Amino acid sequence: MLATPRPLPPRVAGRKVFRDFLRSEFSEENILFWLACEELKKESSSEAIEEKARLIYEDYISILSPREVSLDSRVREIVNRNMVEPTPHTFDEAQIQIYTLMHRDSYPRFLNSQKFKALAQLQDGSLSAAASTTDSPT
Repeated sequence: MLATPRPLPPRVAGRKVFRDFLRSEFSEENILFWLACEELKKESSSEAIEEKARLIYEDYISILSPREVSLDSRVREIVNRNMVEPTPHTFDEAQIQIYTLMHRDSYPRFLNSQKFKALAQLQDGSLSAAASTTDSPT
């Protein structure tokens, strides 16, 4: 069983720099999708859930989307079934898959990037120390 994605670090600057890094690697849609899923989980109104789920699907899941995230066929089918009756957890499997992709691929490169090193210097190394204790993008 896959781990549930953890929240993003509270440091807004760190999130912004990670997002900028992903943009430079042409994979910003991963963090945008992850954040959209987190926002969906905060909804309680069925109308708002349905609308946000539809927008997330159109923006990140649909093969017609310019910001389509890379999902395997098994997860894509789960999302398609979940879209029949959207809930705040419609995209959980997809979110976990994208989280895992960032965790294993993008985040280690980010930690070695000039963008991260510049941020760490600006924050007197406190972010660097925090990153060395975790190996997670979120």
